[in-house]
Amino acid sequence: MNISKQISQWRIVAASVCGTSHTKNQQLCQDAHHWQLLANNVLVIAAADGAGSAKLGKVGSMIAVETAIEHLSLQEITNDNLASDDFLRYLLSDTMLVARKAIETEAEACNNQPHDLATTLILMIATPQVVAVAQIGDGLAVAKNKMGNLIALTIPSNGEYINETTFLTSAHALETAQIKLWREEIVNVSVLTDGLQMLALNMIIGEPHKPFFLPLFEFVANAEDRILAKEQLIKFLSSERINQRTDDDLTLVIAAFSNP
Repeated sequence: MNISKQISQWRIVAASVCGTSHTKNQQLCQDAHHWQLLANNVLVIAAADGAGSAKLGKVGSMIAVETAIEHLSLQEITNDNLASDDFLRYLLSDTMLVARKAIETEAEACNNQPHDLATTLILMIATPQVVAVAQIGDGLAVAKNKMGNLIALTIPSNGEYINETTFLTSAHALETAQIKLWREEIVNVSVLTDGLQMLALNMIIGEPHKPFFLPLFEFVANAEDRILAKEQLIKFLSSERINQRTDDDLTLVIAAFSNP
C-alpha cells in the first residue's frame, strides 16, 4: 500500500480471516479489504463480502475493494472539496459505480454473469474532521469522536426477505446504497463485514457495542509495530471467543488518529 510522504497520524490495523464453516468445507475466504493513506491525512477504506452462493464471490470482493481504493487514490481530494457534502456523496457514489463496472467487465471477459461475482461493499473516507461512508449490503461502519461518542454510520442492509442481502451487482443497488456523513473531531473509525456484526452492534437499537470497539480502538492507538499488530488482530479474529459466536468469514479494519 502506498503511503504519502507526509507523516500520517493515522494508525491502521486490518485483517480478513476465513470463517470456521468455510475452513471445514475447504472453501476460500470470501471477504476482502483494502485501504490507503492519501495526502492531508485522508484515509480511504474498502471492505467486501463475496456472496457464498456466488461461484466467484471471492473474485468479486477482491475486484470491488481494489478497484474502489485505486479509484479514490486517483481523485483530487483537497481540504476545500472535503468541506462539501455534495462532493463526498458524489465521490462515494461514483466509486461504487466504478467498482460495479469493473465486476461487470470481469464477468463478461470470463463468460460469466455479474451475479456470479456478487459481493457487498463498504467504502469509507475518513479525516480528522469528517468521515463519509457508503454501503451496499450488510456489514457495519463505525466512528468515535473526541468526546468518546460512538456512532453506527451504517447498519446491516438486508433485501426483501430475511437473510437476503443486497449486493453490488443487484438491481437498483446503487440507488439504494446507504450514504452517511459525520462532521466531528474524529479519533477512531472501523469497518467490518457481517461475520462480526452480531458481536459489534446492538441490533435492536442500532448502536455499536462499546465493549467490543473500545478495547480495539485502544489497541490500534498503541500499535507501533504494524506487522505484529496485524498478527495479533488475526489471532483475535481466529480465537475461540469469536468462533463460538460466528462461523462466517471475518474482516475488521480499525484505525486511530492522534495529534502529535
